[in-house]
Amino acid sequence: LITLEITERPKWDNKVQYMLTCIGFAVGLGNVWRFPYLCQIYGGGAFLIPYGIAFVFEGLPLLHMELAIGQRLRMGSVGVWNSISPYLGGLGVASMLVSFLVGLFYNMLLAWILWYFFHSFQSPLPWRDCPLNLNRTGYVSECEKSSPVNYFWYRETLNITPNIETSGPVQWWLVLCLASAWGLVYICFIRGIETIGKAIYVTATFPYLVLTIFLVRSLTLAGATDGLIYLFTPNWETLKNPNVWLDAATQIFFSLSLAFGGLIAFSSYNVQKNNCERDALIVGCVNSFTSIYASIPIFAILGFKANENYNNCQNWNILRLTNSFNIGDENITVENYDVWFNYLNATDPSEVKSLDLKTCNLQTFLDQSVSGTGLAFIVFTEAVINMPGAQVWAVLFFVMLFSLGLSSMFGNLEGVLTPLLDLHIIPSWIPKEIFTGLMCLSSFTVGLLFTLGSGNYWLEIFNSYVGSMPLLIIAFFEIISVVYIYGIDRFNDDIEWMTGRRPNIYWQATWRFISPLMLLVVFVAYVVIEAEKRPTYNTWNPDYVHFPLADVQHYPEWVYVICVLLSVLPVVSIPLVALYKFMGFLNKYIMKRHNPNPYGNELCHGEF
Repeated sequence: LITLEITERPKWDNKVQYMLTCIGFAVGLGNVWRFPYLCQIYGGGAFLIPYGIAFVFEGLPLLHMELAIGQRLRMGSVGVWNSISPYLGGLGVASMLVSFLVGLFYNMLLAWILWYFFHSFQSPLPWRDCPLNLNRTGYVSECEKSSPVNYFWYRETLNITPNIETSGPVQWWLVLCLASAWGLVYICFIRGIETIGKAIYVTATFPYLVLTIFLVRSLTLAGATDGLIYLFTPNWETLKNPNVWLDAATQIFFSLSLAFGGLIAFSSYNVQKNNCERDALIVGCVNSFTSIYASIPIFAILGFKANENYNNCQNWNILRLTNSFNIGDENITVENYDVWFNYLNATDPSEVKSLDLKTCNLQTFLDQSVSGTGLAFIVFTEAVINMPGAQVWAVLFFVMLFSLGLSSMFGNLEGVLTPLLDLHIIPSWIPKEIFTGLMCLSSFTVGLLFTLGSGNYWLEIFNSYVGSMPLLIIAFFEIISVVYIYGIDRFNDDIEWMTGRRPNIYWQATWRFISPLMLLVVFVAYVVIEAEKRPTYNTWNPDYVHFPLADVQHYPEWVYVICVLLSVLPVVSIPLVALYKFMGFLNKYIMKRHNPNPYGNELCHGEF
């Protein structure tokens, strides 16, 4: 007699916790960093057209599918796909590996945010002015050649090396910040959804409060209107660029955190009689709304910064003209600068030419696009300097970023821990709290790579190659597995049983044909684009002749090999597990053919 011990699967305390957790996982730093950048470089409002199409025909169907399959089977990613077919077990392993690798560098972003948060209480802000040199006879030349915000980011924070081949030492201040970030993640995650459900009330809602405060404040800044006009004025010509459609498809895909396994894990803690279709619509719409809502204050601040740069440029020219020409009692101002310039250039063109005046154009300053860490740690920090109460705005901004990142880390960690628990890999004598701590500690140890002087270069590699092609492959096999292996009719029956109604024609068409086709097209286009060019990266090299412009270099061959491995290794488990299961089946078949009567052969190890 064998006694089976059945452990009751944890459940959410209430529906609000579940929805906030899914929204917190889907809404992350990419909504604040990458979406505004894509709008800026792809024609403002025109980008919303391909983005909306990708949202309707790619994002929502995949989101609904993941929430539904996790809720119905009540397992993590490995358990879900292994139960559909043993040959699909590698699909869950691939999601788990991607979640683990993404969590490694994602928490480094939280460490950087903590570093800036700690410094935001200083008055004046430490990135406002250049530091004095060792002799205290002037400012540090590297800072003078670039800017105080650039210097604080690249030298004071990262202490970055000239290239990726020069590792540099571990930066102790970043190690402390990284340890603090993992410590906070562990505290919030120590008891799984029991503690996540409590922390998410703050981490998922606080960013919206801060965004609203920034929205009100940013709209009162000088030049905010220029930024908003730039955002919402569509440039229809950009829609002819195929990269617009590719980036829109990948943005909505990654923004919703699909194929990480976290959404499947979160929905597995739901009651089975739950309207997962409505949940998918709410989470998806809130995610896209947040991207647009966050873009408004960001573009207002960018407009303010562009006007500041334009006025500074004009004032520099005015000072040069005033010191070189005797213009009497009249003053040259920003408003009458063009009139004075045309007059002086007509009367003494050689003198004007010798002044080497700057070209000041507001549109040029608005066109200066920047994304990711550049937006948070360079553009915004520079804009905050000139805002009244700079310390308050800096603190609010970095607390908001940390809340967004922490919510996303919950999903990444859940995408690793839940499959391991479902597979019973963790020995029963190790408490879940201890195992979670060991996982955070091991992740912190591996993440020390990003605290090196070359750490920022490695983080860009992980971000570009782990969080791109592997997710496309995983999502494609997910939807093929549900529709053509699990069976679309069976899946429809499950949804009808859970929600009380059968999926309509929209879900049927996207699941069966449109979404798989879009994923395949995006994947092929991505591979073609990557194959046509040799990867490059921007370095911060003070010895570069055009410094502070970035020195664009090609990755060394050995680094390029690592890039390829990061793209391939997470998904290698898909064919390997399928091959292993097939070989096991083939071995049993051969054994059965050679030993048709196992009871008559004592050497036979057949199953009874």
